[in-house]
Amino acid sequence: MSKIRVAAVEYLNALPLVHGLDAQPDLFAMQYDVPARCAALLHDGTVDLSLIPSIEYLQRPNYRIVPGVAVGSHGPVASVALFSKRPATAIRSIAVDSSSRTANALLRILCVQWFDTDPTFVKMRPDLEPMLKRCDAALIIGDRALFIDHETAGLEKIDLGEEWSTMTGMPFVWAFWAGRPGVVGPEHLAALQAARDRGVEAHDEIAGKFVAPDDDEERLETVRGYLRDNIECLLDDRRIASLNKFYEKANELGVVPTTRPLRFYDGADFR
Repeated sequence: MSKIRVAAVEYLNALPLVHGLDAQPDLFAMQYDVPARCAALLHDGTVDLSLIPSIEYLQRPNYRIVPGVAVGSHGPVASVALFSKRPATAIRSIAVDSSSRTANALLRILCVQWFDTDPTFVKMRPDLEPMLKRCDAALIIGDRALFIDHETAGLEKIDLGEEWSTMTGMPFVWAFWAGRPGVVGPEHLAALQAARDRGVEAHDEIAGKFVAPDDDEERLETVRGYLRDNIECLLDDRRIASLNKFYEKANELGVVPTTRPLRFYDGADFR
């Protein structure tokens, strides 16, 4: 068995997928970063396999996907949202984090095909207060979005996962394992699927490690509920169909220049 170089996302939603991988140094040399950086490490060949935002798969023609494993949601995702001073149909400007390419693409689709709007997108650092000083709404992703108290701030929280599922009736796939062909073997694929299975069963353990000892019980329950109710870890036929629909819609709007067929590594059960 050969060791492969792996990049994984630091966000809470990815923790079930990497559960126990650090304890397998014979198979994986792990490093952790933000989603855009994980994608860049794969694109430039620094790593062999990466947990990439789903839109990044279209950046290279020869990537392969680990079967059965993803970060997804069906309905509210809670951690990818538009925080707005106005209803969605009245938004005229949106501040976005330029590194959030999947969320940005999804938001453009929703604006045109669901909200019937054509707002201006302004690239800014992901800091809610200055974003909302400049624009009607702000796109925030990841753990930061999960803990914003939008009601106290007098804002609407427009959940992008929920809006996609309402529009299409489908789940949404935010990220998955992708890598270079010929590098990832059956033993790696089996270990990645096993890590997912362990992680799904270890929600309470993961939540307990994620929350600081001095945090209150409400924050802990938010994390538990998020892992239990909002995040899915499967990549099955229905989610593959949703990925293809996402790519097609993004291409139709010119958000991406092309679509590509989803190609998977051989050597592991598709489950």
